[in-house]
Amino acid sequence: MTPVPLSYRLVDRRADTHDTVTLVLEPDGEALSPFAPGQFAMVYAFGVGEIPVSVSRAVDGRQLTHTVRAVGAVSRALCGLRPGGQVGVRGPFGTGWDTAAARGNDLLVIAGGIGLAPLRPLVDAVLAEPLAFGRLNVLAGARTPADLLYQDEFPAWGKPFGAVTVDRPSGGWTGRVGVVTTLLREARFAPSDTVAFVCGPEVMMRATARALIHAGVRPDRIQVSLERNMRCATAHCGHCQLGPLLLCRDGPVVGYDQAQPLLTVREL
Repeated sequence: MTPVPLSYRLVDRRADTHDTVTLVLEPDGEALSPFAPGQFAMVYAFGVGEIPVSVSRAVDGRQLTHTVRAVGAVSRALCGLRPGGQVGVRGPFGTGWDTAAARGNDLLVIAGGIGLAPLRPLVDAVLAEPLAFGRLNVLAGARTPADLLYQDEFPAWGKPFGAVTVDRPSGGWTGRVGVVTTLLREARFAPSDTVAFVCGPEVMMRATARALIHAGVRPDRIQVSLERNMRCATAHCGHCQLGPLLLCRDGPVVGYDQAQPLLTVREL
């Protein structure tokens, strides 16, 4: 973990949606340590500020890919970068997806909106070792068809099963309509031998976890990625506290058996 930002340069930029951009970064010199799927970096837009951003793809421990939605001053500045622009990056921070616990099991990878970004490295890891895991199910939901990320990668994720759904169809959409939990009816998995990885808005994760538990998946085999206001990323400032957890250190990925009682308390 590097607490001081290192200089990274933007080498590629892709507009995914009207407000979401994928940025590919390479180090100007020294590189950060490799990121595990699910971990995050603190990315600094010079003269503007710093925000936590999940890694949506990592190559050889050097090249980093971040998918950023423009929702604030820093994220808008990052989305406005052009190739050749520089940022500061520090990390890796937090816990990652526990792929070791999933080996030999069926996998449910369930995403809502930009929650697909931190799940993509997990899918990459599973596809790189297909014989180490059971059936892979990638289920993704978004508000509209225009908000779906990584649509060019869906065909590869669709073997043996992958599906997407939207809340509001538009633009000639002929696919599924509804919340992402409706896709569970079509997924192929054995509940007692399944590990689920879930990321998206908190209300979506709670609803998905309830549906998974109802289907027979144990809470301790459901992993969720939680989000709170992260400032220091070193467990000193307390901004990301969720009950006994400091999510920059103890999260963002936690088991639902641990997260469930915390997410039911409104004040947290």
